[in-house]
Amino acid sequence: MILYTYPTGPNPRRVHIYLAEKGIQVPCETVDILTRRNREPDFLARNPTGGLPILELDDGTCISESLAICRYFEALHPDPPLFGTDAKSQAMIEMWLRRIELNVMVPIGMVWVHGHRLTAKLIKQIPEAAEQNRVRAALGYKLLDDQLAQTAFIAGDTYTAADAVALATLDFGTGLVGVPYEDSLTDLKRWHDAVSARPSASA
Repeated sequence: MILYTYPTGPNPRRVHIYLAEKGIQVPCETVDILTRRNREPDFLARNPTGGLPILELDDGTCISESLAICRYFEALHPDPPLFGTDAKSQAMIEMWLRRIELNVMVPIGMVWVHGHRLTAKLIKQIPEAAEQNRVRAALGYKLLDDQLAQTAFIAGDTYTAADAVALATLDFGTGLVGVPYEDSLTDLKRWHDAVSARPSASA
């Protein structure tokens, strides 16, 4: 198998963090999105959306979408469990994965698309959309901070896939996109510092 990736991208990075937490090594090939390698016909045959990452299995099956790839490996390597161990923990992790996606990643992505200079040449930007989504991202950060006032990690007291996804999302938002969280969100900052110090964060 081989993992097609662009390691600094937020979605591929989710998978790299997850694999590092699991102790799984997978051969990787970096796809240069800056030269639009991911839009060439042979690549689109693997994933018609052109998105990364993609896991190509030995039989030629291609799995795209970061969480689908993580779930594939979770089924093969259940320990340590990062998607829960029973109905309740699995549901809580799934709930927080959705909340991170809808309340943090989506608005950060909209700021990226409509408010960043690197995407200005690709689409007709709507500056108002970027500003509206900065507000939405701030609300998403507050949602995480409120949760982390009660738990050590996003979905409870142990590290899970939700933390891997949240870290990749926050680093993308607060770094390249330029959507920081407020200094007053001390529990989010405590968590961010803690998970950033884990070896998996630099995978």
